[in-house]
Order: sequence, then C-alpha cells, then structure tokens
Amino acid sequence: MISDTPVLIVGAGPVGMTLALCLAQQGIASILVEMKSSDAVPDIKCNHISARSMELFRTLGVANDLRAAGLPDDYPHDVSYRTSTVGREIARIRIPGRLTRFTDHSGPDGHWPTPEPPHRLNQRYIEPILRAHVERQNLIKTIYRHQVVSFSATDQAVHVELLDLDQPSRPIHTLQARYLVGCDGGRSTVRKGMGAKLVGDEVVQRVQSTCIRAPELIGLMQEPPAWSMFTVNPRRSGNIYAIDGQEIWLIHNYLRDHELDFDSVDRDWAIRAILGVGADFKYDILSNEDWIGRRLVSDQLQQGRVFLAGDAAHLWVPYAGYGMNAGLADAANLAWHLAAQWQGWAAPNALSAYERERHPITEQVSHFAMDHAHAMSRRRRAIPVELEDDTEQGAAARASFGQDLYHLNVQQYCCAGLNFGYYYDQSPVIVYDAEKAPAYSMGDFTPSTVPGCRAPHFWLKPGVSLIDVLGLGFTLLCVKCPPDAASDYLLEAAGQCGVPLKVLDVSDVADLPPQYTHALVLVRWDTHIVWRGDQITPEIARSVMLLISGSGSVEI
Repeated sequence: MISDTPVLIVGAGPVGMTLALCLAQQGIASILVEMKSSDAVPDIKCNHISARSMELFRTLGVANDLRAAGLPDDYPHDVSYRTSTVGREIARIRIPGRLTRFTDHSGPDGHWPTPEPPHRLNQRYIEPILRAHVERQNLIKTIYRHQVVSFSATDQAVHVELLDLDQPSRPIHTLQARYLVGCDGGRSTVRKGMGAKLVGDEVVQRVQSTCIRAPELIGLMQEPPAWSMFTVNPRRSGNIYAIDGQEIWLIHNYLRDHELDFDSVDRDWAIRAILGVGADFKYDILSNEDWIGRRLVSDQLQQGRVFLAGDAAHLWVPYAGYGMNAGLADAANLAWHLAAQWQGWAAPNALSAYERERHPITEQVSHFAMDHAHAMSRRRRAIPVELEDDTEQGAAARASFGQDLYHLNVQQYCCAGLNFGYYYDQSPVIVYDAEKAPAYSMGDFTPSTVPGCRAPHFWLKPGVSLIDVLGLGFTLLCVKCPPDAASDYLLEAAGQCGVPLKVLDVSDVADLPPQYTHALVLVRWDTHIVWRGDQITPEIARSVMLLISGSGSVEI
C-alpha cells in the first residue's frame, strides 16, 4: 500500500471523486479512501446535475459521458404536479430532455447562459461514470474497504490511520498526506476528528424514500410521463422520480407534521396513495431509506491541513438539487486552492480563502433550501379537499392550486440564480472595488464582472466557450484592446511572483456580454473574477499579484 500522498480524500462518492479529478487536472496526486467495495451499488439519492456542475465536468472531460447517460433520449425531463402519479395533471414545468436540450428555448428552463445546461441524471449513473474517469488517472489511487479511525496533523503533514474492514485483525496502516479532505458524508469521521460541529436546524422535513421496480406503472399514466412527478391529494403528498424512464422509480413520501415516527406511516399504503394504484398493483422494493431533511452547516470547513467538503460540511433538504451540487462546488474551489499551495505560488494563509469563500455561500443556499421546504410544507397542509372532484369546483381548485405550485417551484427547477448568481465577497485573495455584486434569488440573477462574481459566459467562436480556454491558474481577458503594456505589466508581475497567468485577447469577440465594461478582467480557473481595471502601473500590477496569491494587500 502507498504510504504517502499530497492529498488524502476520505470518501469516494461524487464529491470525493470530483475533487480527485480536479487535483489530477492540476497535476496533483491523491488517494481516495472508501469504506464500500469497488462493486457496491451506488446511492440513489441525487437526481440532478446543475449547470454549474456540468461546466465543471466539461473542464474535466466528463460532461459528454454524463449527458449520454440516464433517461431515454425522448423521455421528458419535465416536472409534473398531479393528483396522483396516474391521476390528473394540474401543472407542468417544461424542461428539455436529451434530444432537445440545446435546441428548445421555449420554456422557463430553455435559456441558460452557459455551454452546459443542467442534466437530470441519477446518482446510480453518475458514480460509475466518475469512477471510470478516476480509474483512468494515474495520479489517483483508490483504497476500498478501508476506514479512517483517527488522524493527527502537524505543521507539515497529516498522519491518517486506516483499518482494513475485510481484515480488521490486521495492524492499523498509517498514511501520510500533506492535506486531508473529508468528503465522507453527514456522519463524517473527519469532521468529528476536527472537533467541528454541525449548526442549524435539526429537523426541517421527514421523508420515507423507497426505490421500486414497477414496469407497468408508465402504462397506467393518463398524462405524459415526466422526470419528476409530484402527487398532491388530501390523503398523501409525495414525489416520484424516473430513474431509468422505464421501470425503476424513486418515491419520496413526505410525512406530515404530526407524523414523528417513520413506522407510524404504512409504507405500502403511502406508496399506493402517491401512485394512485390499488391493492392489486405489483411492485418490487429495491431499497428504502427513512431520512430527516435538515439545515446544518459545519462551524468549520478547515483546521490547519484538514478540510471538509460536501455532506461532511453541510446538510440540507435537497431542494433545487443543491445537495450534491454544492459539494461539487466545494471540490472545485478547494482543489484550486490546494493546487496553488502544492505548486508553491500561494502563501500558506491563502488557504483560508476556501472557508471564507464557501462558508457564506453554504449558509445562504441552506436557507434558500429550508425556506422552500417550509413553503412546500405549507402548501401540502392546504390541499383543497375538492381537488380530485369531477365538478366545476374541483376543476377550479386544480387550476388555482396548480398555478400556485408552478410559480412556487419553477424557481427551484430553473434555478439560474443558484447556479450563476452567487459570489464571493469575503475572500482574502480577491481584489474588490467600490461596486457591489448584484443581489440574486434562487431563480434569477444579474450577470456581473464585479470581483467575486462568476465571469459572464461568452463564445469565442462556434463550439469554443470561455470556460474551454481558461488557464489552470489565472486568465487575463483583454476586453477593450489587444494585449498591450498593461497586460505586459501583469505578465511581468505574475512571473516575478510565480503566479500562473494566461493572456487572452477577446477584444474582437462579436457577442461579448455588455457587463464587460473594463479593459482588463482577471479570471481564475473556477470562473470567478479576482480583479478588473482600465489602467494599471507596474506597481499596481505587482500589488494585485501579491494579493491574489495571499502575499499582500492592495487598495484599488
């Protein structure tokens, strides 16, 4: 077994594997430690890859494989609200499926300012694809069926003790890593070892989840199928996700406020009430899980050389699909900061940027999710009793309640704000100016080049996106004119400070977004803007480079 590594990652789920792939792209080796076996059946929890995550996977060369997997080509990715799965539809959020994802711009989910719009795909497909890419990387090693039992950190390294779960009587094996990252879920051993605490709301929602095989279900639907089908009726509220678009379905039964005990609700009865089928309908249970939706955020994301990412760092009701996807954003951010340390151009204190950037966003997104969960809970408590009636009153109730559900939920399924609106406004390695970043909501945002924001997307030429050409360190966009003395000052300063800098002339791009009002815009690999300006001196150029590498400060 390998004895040391630059980065040891605990947990080989989507977040851990993505972190390893990001590090490998930067030329950094890592070891993944996973308690499960290599052939374990993946979890079925996550059902959505956000646009921002798909951008990340595009840079890693994974996006096309992910987009080719999952539901059949012609299966709708819509969200449908119904009196039951086989009952009347009262609202539908149109979302393009695989065949029309890049051509259908008619609905609320049709316009995304990115080359990689979101993709509805279950975790059972995501993990094998990521694992295949991990296995092709010489810089990544995976140790299965091992558990971290303890670790200790010094100023120079982290010493991690591993237990072989298949041979627990064997002596504990110790690995040495320069950095340790806990991507090991809500019960994180790494978080507990750090002494970090989850803080927030312990109970937001209780859910019975059941994965079933029911090949006859789709034939019973009187409405066209959808990726997600919400049931709302006076007896039960729940949600069913299409996993393969044929016979595998994931059902969430949302328990009511007074249903504090999972066992108090008959699972079979609830499933049939959600589906709208009788006692003669046959299905097989493939797996089930009872879980509590929470809003919990770790009070620390870093302690020296030890870090947390994904569910180890935050847990919340997965509204808008931002459970796993928030973890993937953690991975991209942390990988970049660790690379800066490993490559030697960033000061040690620059690592604090990970927590200072990600923690506020984590808090904000967790509140978005919790607030939406509460809003949906209120709607479930107010389902009209006549919703299923074949009367004028029933029809009116369906129209009104359906419209209400549509307007409440379209923001979470077409969530451009969550994808592209968040910004880092407390980072020690971003050069801020006087302009404040625009506010955003779950659904909406205003593109901006304010430092800390995501660089507004544009195409350099057909098929070539901005994110396709960003350097692994920083990229200087020359917006108003070709590279000149100003860009030369920054290049020289970057060379003196050892900062990796690429210069890109975009002055002749035809459809440059109007937000690019400054002559120069400095963007880092994860697409966040770190500085902008119109004029620059050699002194300011050096100050900028010192600040973004964590070695100085500057006022602009």
